[in-house]
Amino acid sequence: MMQTARDKIRELRALHEDGLLSLAEFDRRKNAILDAEYAPPGHAAAALPVPVRQGTELGLMAGQEIGPQNRRYRLERLLGMGGMGQVWQATDLATHAELGHSEQVALKILPPQLTQNPVHAKLLIEEATQARRLAHDNIVRVYEWAQDPATASYFIIMECLEGQDLDAWLAETGAATLDQVVQLLRPVANALQYAWDKHRLVHRDLKPGNVFLTRRGEIKLLDFGIASRVRSSGSTLGLLQTPNAGTAGYRAPEAGTNQGQPAPQLDVYAVAVMIYQMLEGSMPFGENRSAQVQPDAPKALNALQWQVLQRGFAFDHEERPGSVGGLLDALQRAAGPSEEELAAQAEQARQQQRELERQREREQAEEKERAARAEQERLHQAQLEAQQRVETLARRKAEAEALALQKLKLEQQRREQEKQRRLDAEEATRQRKEQLRQQLLARREADAQKARQEFEEKQRKAAQIKAEAAYRAEQERHRKEQAARNEAELRAILPTADSPVADASGVLRDSFADGSGKGPELVLIPTGRFQMGGAPHEHAVALKAGSQQSWLERETPQRWVGIEQSFALGRYPVTVREWRQFARATGWESKLDVDWSAPGFAQDDLHPVVCVSWNDVQLYLQWLSEMTGQTYRLPSEAEWEYACRAGTRTAFSFGDTISTEQANYDGNFTYNGGPRGAHRNGTSKVGSFPPNPWGLYDMHGNVWEWVQDTVHENYQGAPLDGRAWEEGGDAARRILRGGAWLYNPRYLRSALRNGYSAVLANDVVGFRVARKLA
Repeated sequence: MMQTARDKIRELRALHEDGLLSLAEFDRRKNAILDAEYAPPGHAAAALPVPVRQGTELGLMAGQEIGPQNRRYRLERLLGMGGMGQVWQATDLATHAELGHSEQVALKILPPQLTQNPVHAKLLIEEATQARRLAHDNIVRVYEWAQDPATASYFIIMECLEGQDLDAWLAETGAATLDQVVQLLRPVANALQYAWDKHRLVHRDLKPGNVFLTRRGEIKLLDFGIASRVRSSGSTLGLLQTPNAGTAGYRAPEAGTNQGQPAPQLDVYAVAVMIYQMLEGSMPFGENRSAQVQPDAPKALNALQWQVLQRGFAFDHEERPGSVGGLLDALQRAAGPSEEELAAQAEQARQQQRELERQREREQAEEKERAARAEQERLHQAQLEAQQRVETLARRKAEAEALALQKLKLEQQRREQEKQRRLDAEEATRQRKEQLRQQLLARREADAQKARQEFEEKQRKAAQIKAEAAYRAEQERHRKEQAARNEAELRAILPTADSPVADASGVLRDSFADGSGKGPELVLIPTGRFQMGGAPHEHAVALKAGSQQSWLERETPQRWVGIEQSFALGRYPVTVREWRQFARATGWESKLDVDWSAPGFAQDDLHPVVCVSWNDVQLYLQWLSEMTGQTYRLPSEAEWEYACRAGTRTAFSFGDTISTEQANYDGNFTYNGGPRGAHRNGTSKVGSFPPNPWGLYDMHGNVWEWVQDTVHENYQGAPLDGRAWEEGGDAARRILRGGAWLYNPRYLRSALRNGYSAVLANDVVGFRVARKLA
């Protein structure tokens, strides 16, 4: 979409307000844009180019990934832009890969020219590190800083907020009342006081655009000194006429001079200007303020309050209050009580006097009542004492009679207990004899049971040995039949006169035309049909294992696909040795900041190659085809899943669960009740784990594998004949299959689909080749 003249002028004004463009340069560029916009057709002015400073456009777009390899972010939505770069809503891909989801963050991406000087880059890093220490409810959180190797841009990772800044709020509501001003700026004052008390920091760039009102009613302070300090140190870049920090109109007169350690009075000045702007709807001063200039008093303030506000933006910083909180307190104190408040205070005093009189009357009545109650209590106590004496005599008589009766009962109980003890002893003797008899019977039964179990265990082991032998024989027979079928189908497709096209195991390997070597080992994949995608019951298990619904929807709708042409597929992923032969023969070198020969963990010639992009793989396939005289390619996504399943319908070709004895993945995690296992922290040699039923190794785990298809969100409209789906979709990204050593087992399912940029590479992605037969 073409930019309008208004958009271009708005961008120039943002550069000027951020201190990146002088006033003269701003006027010159604005006039050039207006001349080009409104010149008559064919007029020379219409063809004049508008000068654009090199590096002000970052060329970013939604869906792009930035950041170092170990900390990538995907840009989702542009939140704002200006001379200090762009602010994007982004997804933390490292957290997303681990948990399947992540909170959104905000990335402030600075233009490279602001930090191309090492001194300026060091200043940004120090400021971002210091901003991370500001842990306050009213200061936006700064999590980290990083540099994108592709654009050389530094960016700051911050808390992502929803709402609007104070500029937008003022545009909607107009002028504010003093109560609204204090309510909005009191959290700002608390945040500034915290930063000064705890870290001796001042903001230095306060303005309505750096005060954010969230949808939850919170007040957040943005850009705590980072951008302004980069600007203030950037005069050597040729971008500024003066080294002042802050924004014109809100910048204190002493800002940018050699005043030493910045003091809170810088922020007090800016807040005082903001208060005037919020009350009047206009700024009190122009860009170049002198000590003699004083604005008109706001209508919302009385004379005393106006004096307080004038001290807030006094030209001499020593005349200002020591803090923003002090300025707000002074404004509230200067308001004084109104006539209604004075009347209310007088009425309150009269009520208090009447309440005191009523209190004295109540106390006198209570004193009389207490005296009457005391006399009544004395008479009642005398009556109680007389009654107690009579009751005491009667109780003593009753106790003597009860004691005699108790002695009689105790004697009777003693005789009965003695009789019961004799009966209990006789019963205990009888029970001991019965217990001994039962123990003897139980011991005899246990011995008999043990003998039966030993006999049954011997029979079970014999049956198991027989079943295992039969199973192995059946597997060997099936393997030989499959090899024979593969050999027959290969001979039917590729008849040769002198030698077989495959060995006894059905493995095919093409020799190079110049005799310098051979291509990768291949296994015949016969024609057939299969159900592609994840079944509902499999998705239910995957959700319990932590999969995200959005990932599972990529595997739908499940449908039947026919593989109409036989093909050969790599027995293993392409190895380091095979890739080294290609690199030496062609002089290929990676253009990315990753090294296939040193990926960060130990590898030898028999490990799968990693750190190669989809585009790099296309060069390898072209070279391999030329060397062998055969057509080599990447498998389609349908061919890959067909070969991985090898006739199975379970989550993995091994069944509905998996262990680290069957594949290389992060064994700290489990799937569908499977056991925990090892985490090898890197690739394993090809062929280290059992093959699937068609003799293919490492189809699950070890490395993600490139296929030919572009990325589509699901299978709606996908081909049903097994060919690659390259129409539509995201042409910049290609499908990955199989999972990798770094990932949870839920990513290793036969049906799971992933996508990655075709021009990028990393240490978890490799590939295997396919060969055309017909």
